[in-house]
Amino acid sequence: MDTYGPLIQKIRVPQPSLQRLAVISIFRKLRSSASKLDFQSNTSRDALYNCLHCEELAVLDQTVRELCLLVKDGILEPHLAFQELLAGLEACNARSLSLFVKGIGLLCRIAVEKEPSWLIGPPDLHPFVKVFGCRVEVHNELIQQLILQILHMESLNSRDVVKFVRPFLMLTVLQASISSASSFFVRRLLSTLASLACSLSSEGLPIFKTLIESLKYFPWESSEDFACLIACAEDLVDAFEAILKQMAGSEELVNEAQALGTDLMDILLSYRYPWKLTIGIEPIMELSKRVVLIQKSYTLSYLPDFSAIVASLFCILIATEIEHEQLSILKLSTLLVKWRHESEYVRGRHGVCYGEELLFVLPITHLMVSPSKCIKDAAADLLHVLESVVVDLLSAPMNIALINEGPPSTSRPETVVRRLFRYLWLQDHSYSADVYCLLLTCKSQFKSNEIPDKMKSWLDQLRLYCLGSSGGLKSTSVFQLQDYQTRGMPSLLGAVASALVMHQTLGCPAIEALTAIGMMEPRLDVSLLLVTLFYSKILCTNLSNSNEVLVKLLGMLPSLASHSSMVPLIIQTILPMLHRDAKPILIATSVRLLSKTWEVSDRVFAHLRGALLPTAFADSASERDLGISLAASVRDVCKKDADRGVDIILSVSACIESKVSTVQALGLESLGHLCEADVVDFYTAWDVIQQHLLDYSKDPIVACSLCILLRWAATDVEAYPEPSKSILQILVEIATSRHIGYGDRWVKARVSAFKSLNHYEVGHIQQTIPDFLSQKVDWLLSESDPQVLRAIEELEIKIMAYEHVNRRRFGREKKLLVKKVEKLLSVLPQVFFSSGHRDTAVGIYPGTALFCLAFPVPKYHQGRGMQKELQKFQDVYEGVVTEITVTLNLSRNIVFALLAIQSWQIFMSRWIRAIMLFDTEELFGTNERRSTMAADCILKVLCRIAEGSIPRAAENIALAIGSLCMVLPHPAHSIISIASMFLLDWLHQHEHEYKQWPAAISLGLVSGCLHGTDWEKKFHIVNTLLKVLYGSNNSLVQGACGVGLGFTCLDLFARNEVGNDLGIDEGNYKMKEVELLRMIVRALARMIALMCPSNMAVKDLCQYNPIGVGHFQEEKEAVGSAGASCKNLKDDVWGGAGLIIGLGSCVPAIYRSGDHKTVLKIKQILMSWIPHVNVNIHSYENVPMLSLSVGSCLALPTIVALCQRAEMGDDNLDPLVIGYRELISELSKVNKFGTSHQNLTMASCIGAGNLISCILDEGVYPIRVELIKSLLEMMRDAYMKPNSPCVHLGGMFGVVNALGAGAGLLTRTSSWFCSQIDSNEIASSYINGPILSSPICEPLSTSLMQEIFLVARESENQEMRSSAAWSMSFLRNRWLSRDLPAVNSFQSYPVDSKPVSQNFPEDSAVWKFCLWLIDLNFSKMSTSAPANTVASVLRCLARAPRLPSALDWGIIIRRCMKYGDHASINHNSDQSLERGTVRVECLALSFAHAQHVIPLLCFLDELFELARFQLLEVPLKSFLLAHLVDMMKLLSKSRMEKLYNGMFEFFSSPSSSYMDYDPNTKKSLRASFWKGLQICPSGPIGTTLSLSILDKCLDSMFVLLPPWPSDDCDQEWSEAITCLGQAQQEWLVNILLVQETDSTLGKLSNEAAKRIFLRARLVMNDRSPLSELMKLLPYVLNKDSDVAGFWRVLLEVAAAVQCAEISIKQQWLIDTIDIGCITEYPSTIFPPPLYKALRFLGLLSSCWCHYAVVLISNPDSVLRDLPVTLPSLFLSGAWKPVVEALAAKLWAFLERIHGWAAHLEGGDKEKFQGSIDKSQESMSSFLLLVLHATCIHLKDYLPFELQLRLASMEIV
Repeated sequence: MDTYGPLIQKIRVPQPSLQRLAVISIFRKLRSSASKLDFQSNTSRDALYNCLHCEELAVLDQTVRELCLLVKDGILEPHLAFQELLAGLEACNARSLSLFVKGIGLLCRIAVEKEPSWLIGPPDLHPFVKVFGCRVEVHNELIQQLILQILHMESLNSRDVVKFVRPFLMLTVLQASISSASSFFVRRLLSTLASLACSLSSEGLPIFKTLIESLKYFPWESSEDFACLIACAEDLVDAFEAILKQMAGSEELVNEAQALGTDLMDILLSYRYPWKLTIGIEPIMELSKRVVLIQKSYTLSYLPDFSAIVASLFCILIATEIEHEQLSILKLSTLLVKWRHESEYVRGRHGVCYGEELLFVLPITHLMVSPSKCIKDAAADLLHVLESVVVDLLSAPMNIALINEGPPSTSRPETVVRRLFRYLWLQDHSYSADVYCLLLTCKSQFKSNEIPDKMKSWLDQLRLYCLGSSGGLKSTSVFQLQDYQTRGMPSLLGAVASALVMHQTLGCPAIEALTAIGMMEPRLDVSLLLVTLFYSKILCTNLSNSNEVLVKLLGMLPSLASHSSMVPLIIQTILPMLHRDAKPILIATSVRLLSKTWEVSDRVFAHLRGALLPTAFADSASERDLGISLAASVRDVCKKDADRGVDIILSVSACIESKVSTVQALGLESLGHLCEADVVDFYTAWDVIQQHLLDYSKDPIVACSLCILLRWAATDVEAYPEPSKSILQILVEIATSRHIGYGDRWVKARVSAFKSLNHYEVGHIQQTIPDFLSQKVDWLLSESDPQVLRAIEELEIKIMAYEHVNRRRFGREKKLLVKKVEKLLSVLPQVFFSSGHRDTAVGIYPGTALFCLAFPVPKYHQGRGMQKELQKFQDVYEGVVTEITVTLNLSRNIVFALLAIQSWQIFMSRWIRAIMLFDTEELFGTNERRSTMAADCILKVLCRIAEGSIPRAAENIALAIGSLCMVLPHPAHSIISIASMFLLDWLHQHEHEYKQWPAAISLGLVSGCLHGTDWEKKFHIVNTLLKVLYGSNNSLVQGACGVGLGFTCLDLFARNEVGNDLGIDEGNYKMKEVELLRMIVRALARMIALMCPSNMAVKDLCQYNPIGVGHFQEEKEAVGSAGASCKNLKDDVWGGAGLIIGLGSCVPAIYRSGDHKTVLKIKQILMSWIPHVNVNIHSYENVPMLSLSVGSCLALPTIVALCQRAEMGDDNLDPLVIGYRELISELSKVNKFGTSHQNLTMASCIGAGNLISCILDEGVYPIRVELIKSLLEMMRDAYMKPNSPCVHLGGMFGVVNALGAGAGLLTRTSSWFCSQIDSNEIASSYINGPILSSPICEPLSTSLMQEIFLVARESENQEMRSSAAWSMSFLRNRWLSRDLPAVNSFQSYPVDSKPVSQNFPEDSAVWKFCLWLIDLNFSKMSTSAPANTVASVLRCLARAPRLPSALDWGIIIRRCMKYGDHASINHNSDQSLERGTVRVECLALSFAHAQHVIPLLCFLDELFELARFQLLEVPLKSFLLAHLVDMMKLLSKSRMEKLYNGMFEFFSSPSSSYMDYDPNTKKSLRASFWKGLQICPSGPIGTTLSLSILDKCLDSMFVLLPPWPSDDCDQEWSEAITCLGQAQQEWLVNILLVQETDSTLGKLSNEAAKRIFLRARLVMNDRSPLSELMKLLPYVLNKDSDVAGFWRVLLEVAAAVQCAEISIKQQWLIDTIDIGCITEYPSTIFPPPLYKALRFLGLLSSCWCHYAVVLISNPDSVLRDLPVTLPSLFLSGAWKPVVEALAAKLWAFLERIHGWAAHLEGGDKEKFQGSIDKSQESMSSFLLLVLHATCIHLKDYLPFELQLRLASMEIV
């Protein structure tokens, strides 16, 4: 202060000059004190303070100047100088205010010269903003300084000028409502800036644009605010006119100016939207009109951007109800529409004609009924223009083009409506990847499974939505439409729909939508009526081709009468058309309209009744169409209200009296409705109308209606017996009539006749129709038309139910005639083993003794003596066994061994049961333990007998041990293990052939009986057999090893237990089975290949699936030594034959493994080795080939039966049977008859018998009778003529095998039981069932059995007697082994040779249908029944109360399946039948009765075997998969688990047939399996199934499920969701859990997207809590996704939340914004990147706001619409508690994105501190634009500071 003290004193001298010099001196000292002043020292600061706070103007003036000079010279920083000046301004008096303001202005200009960016910064630091807030008195001067500053910045970029002006301008606008002074200042400021912009010409356009944008931020809290806004807008309009005038010479500048005018109108019109203050619209309209007129005055063109203005006017017009506002809107709208069309006519029409003006049709027609003449005139003027638009559209071609919305921009309400209309108009209602928000609303309101299949069109969705709102449909929740109605949303929807009426393809759907809107909002009815008249007039005047649209329009009129006030208007509209002089077609139309109107409102009935007077029918006699219209209206009245129908009963009578068939038919229908309602007595009316009926026998139209009428005679049949009799005869006559040339009309009449017959009681029909018993089935069996068949089915089902209820209860069944064969078999034990000769008979008939010999269990007393009695009993059996083993000679013959094994099985089973008859609990305990202990005792006996026994006995003992193991229960696996060790010991005794070869065969049987976990022992047995096979020098032993190896495969892939049940890994279990099968098949094939090295098929079989690694080396070494022993196979025929039998025994396992090609290959190989079957070979001379023939003859029947049952290979089996016959015939003529040929003869006879039995037992393939008889005669010759013992045995066993004995078949695949026959036609030449059930073969079969019986009793040849008795024992055992007496293939029949219908009358419908099915012959498709008829019969039987148990339904159903297969092949002959229908109906019948008919259950069980299932057609697979749940009621737990494992393998195995299907077929199969997995309502875990099995199936199906549905009708997804919806929540939580492992590298996987989608669907269907879905929100929004259809997931999540409570919705919105603020990906990564968090926010807002019904929810649209949807959502009072918090969070989101965008704009590509990923850079500006526009609409919920920052943001 000491330094500056004197100078400070001088500034107080009252002399201005001295004062100025003092100030200059002070600042000179300040300059000299430092190169850069910062006023840090107290002295300098005090000096400056004294200068700035002096009251003398000269001092203040010079101080301000000096400060500015310091800044200019760079000595002082501008901001320091500004702070000092601002402090002085705040402290100065009023006289010096302008001085400081001017100084600050000068300072700003100087600072900008030095640094142009100095003035650009945060709005709160803007110098003018600070000055403005300092003193009110500075405002006037501040404007002047602002102008100077702008002019001074003229050399700078216009963008920088705007950045400087914007914060100050926005501050003044935001504070305009504080006081009148603020308001006045704003008006002055905008006026001044507008004038400045005008003076700057083109350079002033950015400033002018900023002024226009400032209008967005004007407050609207009072009328004063609005007045300020209007005043400012007026100034801007004046400026706009001046600017436009200046730029009139430049087209580019004019277009830019016009765009500014459009923006000005947009902003002005935005103040009339629902969330704005309710203010008068006239000033805005006048200003907008001025803008338009200004442009027109300069003859400027109509810009496309004006269409947005037109749309905005449309939205405003929809919302307002004030007449003067409506008038101003109409004037402006008319001006714009006329201007557009004037411009188009001048320029010529170019581009696409959208027809957007048609949106005005509904609101304009609504104003046409206004009482104001001005309104009417203005509306008429605009409507006239719209009429010309419609006419132009009718003649213009439809232009289909994709919508290009241009550069990224945000939406406004009018653009939302315009975009929807354009989208619908141009894209013809297909939405491809887009979804309307309306669809999401419909999904949430009506559960997704209730929405119609095809709802892609927005109009269809709108119709459903409106019907739900009006109560026209049942929805799960009530539509909340109150808010929508108050905002005119129904009017908006109606306007859009009415504008689409003229669309070439959407016209009819639009009219249907309008009808639904009228039901929802009755206030629109008058408008809709006028719209109808408007369009109808245009369509009629212009004679367009839119007749369908015109009819639809007129059809809408009746629906408008739902409101009582509309009825007079509708009547006034229709009645003029009823004028007598009108055209008949017009009268007919009006009558129909009047009738439909009456259905809506009964008030119209008086007018309708007048139109339907009987005289009207007389007047219309010459006008057919008019008569039909009158009659149809009468029919409709009677149908809807019978009481009203009685009122016009004379009109009904007039219809019936008409000679026009159609009119009479309608009259009959009318009378039928009255009779149905019981207001008219049918029989009274019938007496009257009979005489007026036309000839119904020739007129199908009358016949159809007459049948409909006659059904109502059924109620009083007993009261009117005679008339009812004639009525029934009429119905039967029409039903059975057939007329050619009438097309479907007679079909329709016949259908109605059968349906009417179904109304009568069966008893009445039976009493009336004389031959009803014979006709009732013939009606269906003689019909082929599918429609008639469906009608007859219902009648037949009723008949079957009637017969079931009224059936006779038989006291006992009809006595049956017993066949002689039965008698012979029944007395067999008594004849050969009478009590006196039992001991000697055992030695004579050892084989028969094994079947027939039995010892009664002696009576005993419990206690100590019981053990002794048991021992004595055991001694008896031991003695018999000893004798049989000695006398039963196997003759080194493998066939004998197989027969012995079957015989020993019976004996061992009987022995075990005999021991178990002793006291149970004291000695052995439970049944299982008893059987185990009995087996242990028997095994010890056998082992004891074997010690030191002779070779013949030892052979039998080895086979007996194997047979014992076959009959043991599973718990006896320890006994089986001991037996295997005993047999293995014998197998290793190479020096004893008699021990080795039977032990090898038995070991194969024992191997199949081992426990499932005993794999080591099974492999040990197989390896031992392989070693012996390769190493033995004995051909018989090698052959036996081959048989044993084949037998080891019998249980492969056949166990019901799976790996988990056996305590081992399931995959390992299956691999072991595969490994074993490969090893055995390859070994047998290699040995066979050594015998026929030239056979390439066998060599290929040697490579059958590579063997397991663990046994490769061992097998390789064994094969190497096999060549040396090959020569031994050539010495004995049974060496090679045994290998073939073993290979044949492997075939069932190969089939079960799914290798069907190998099965057919082996079949062809075996057929090639049988002479005459292979037509190229007639005989073999060498032993190796003979041995292959022997084995093939024995093994082939089993393979043929398997292929036949599985429908594999050729159906023509005749050549095979003929080949056997020719072979036997050839062998009987051979002179050189050695041992090998004898064995071949025996094998061919046995094989031929088995082949015939296998074929006929199936009941599917018929064989000629003569072929059967010739074969049987040849076999008879084999044992009746002198031959070797083995030939005798072969002939006898061939005969009994042909009759069904099954001797030598250990792997029989078919049931022997059958009780059906063929029809007389077929029976004369073919047999299609077992021989013993055929009456044609009965004499021959009886004589053959009698001869064999006599041989057994009286032959002198001991071996023949033994063989004969043995063969009959096999047949007897087969006969005794029948399961049920009712299912008996030896069922005896009455003399007429027809099956006996136990408890079924022979004239019953069920029985006749069954016999008809039996007679189906697929081999004669041309003469057989139509496939439609067969399907109908099967459907009838499926619904029958029960089926006859006397029939073998397994054979019947297989015969029908075969018929269906051939019907599918010959599908072209019956186009009305869907391919595979008959076979599907077979399955339906099986499921319907499987619980009570065992063969049907077995049939289904067989089809569900994986190997068989793989071969089925797709429709059958789908049907079976869909009915898995039904099988759970029928099968055991273990079988069901195996079934589900098979299905799992079907869908997952690479070799499955499923992999060969096309994608659609796979989808269909998966959908069926999902349906079948719907186990129980409480969850997918059935109480009868293992948890792991079902979990495995569900998991596998979940993996195969596509990521999302292909469309809304995706059947697979629908079934999956239904299934999962029934699942237990615990399982759902696990399978739908989204984990971090589901997202790799930050990307969400397909599986995770699928889980989210499924969870959303389950939530929508109320199957899962919403809280579970909310847990997944972070994964939805915070994970990037490269999944192409992830948008579908977001849509599904939004739909799921649609019906949530408001609090939950608020939380979802908050969480979404929070995640958007913190995530690195505020977007989804599709190529190109789009914004996920903001997009999902937009999606939720779109679905929840009241604009949802007009929004398109594609990924782009939801972002564009966010500024519309989110603010409108907050208008609801329910959102008020959270709206401020949401607005604050959205502002934080905006700030983050704004900072990021500024960061990118600055060129710095490094990581932004806000952690936003670089991949999001491409759309940063669009994201900022959307958020900024949204925050503008929410600015009222932000603090003032944030409002200012928001308004100051410059968004490019």
